[in-house]
Amino acid sequence: MAETLPDYLPDDTVWRPSPNVNERAGAPDTLLIHFTNMDTAEAAVERLCCPEARASCHYVIAEDGRVWQLVREGARAWHAGLGGWGDVGEDMNSHCIGIELANTGDAPFPEPQMRVLERMARGIMDRWDIPPERVIGHSDIAPDRKDDPGPRFDWRRLALQGLAVWPQVSAPDDNPGAFRDLAGAVGYRPGFSDADVLKAMRLRFRPWATGPLDGWDIAVLRDIATRFPVDRGAAGA
Repeated sequence: MAETLPDYLPDDTVWRPSPNVNERAGAPDTLLIHFTNMDTAEAAVERLCCPEARASCHYVIAEDGRVWQLVREGARAWHAGLGGWGDVGEDMNSHCIGIELANTGDAPFPEPQMRVLERMARGIMDRWDIPPERVIGHSDIAPDRKDDPGPRFDWRRLALQGLAVWPQVSAPDDNPGAFRDLAGAVGYRPGFSDADVLKAMRLRFRPWATGPLDGWDIAVLRDIATRFPVDRGAAGA
């Protein structure tokens, strides 16, 4: 008998189980968003189901809103790799539910895809009690090697629905010495260079920004660190 999909998934979701899966070390507390960087959603699904690839994720969402589930949410998919967020410095895969969006990184994410992502993200966050500061991109946990979901992804749109975080700043903050403390309060882990952390932070919050660290970068980090610290017991620097 074919396995049935959970009733919270879109009716046309395709169950395409990946062999690249094992047990979690604990319950997920983070939603990690990627782009596939492949020609088609179908090509991404095939690769994520290939044993030799040793990679998988929980969901793939095509540009037109079609959905594949490859791994059950309660199981550990292989998509995060090395990196960390907040107090999690290893085995992010045990902490994450991963969604791959069909996109090469250089194009806007289409409306049908975003609508499905929003609906799925809301359900995942409700089911696993994931706060908005733990809805992040692959570039956030691995700033030295990843850039997805990239500068074209609309984080502000998610934040307006309580599905992510977004800064509210009106003036620069001229305290560059606070950069690493504030970045750590937001969630960025030590062990990465200042340049890599700045790159990742700008991909999320200031994708138009160029040049060296400036007062607007500090203001953004201070605002997020104060309102949405990755550890709710932490205080901004």
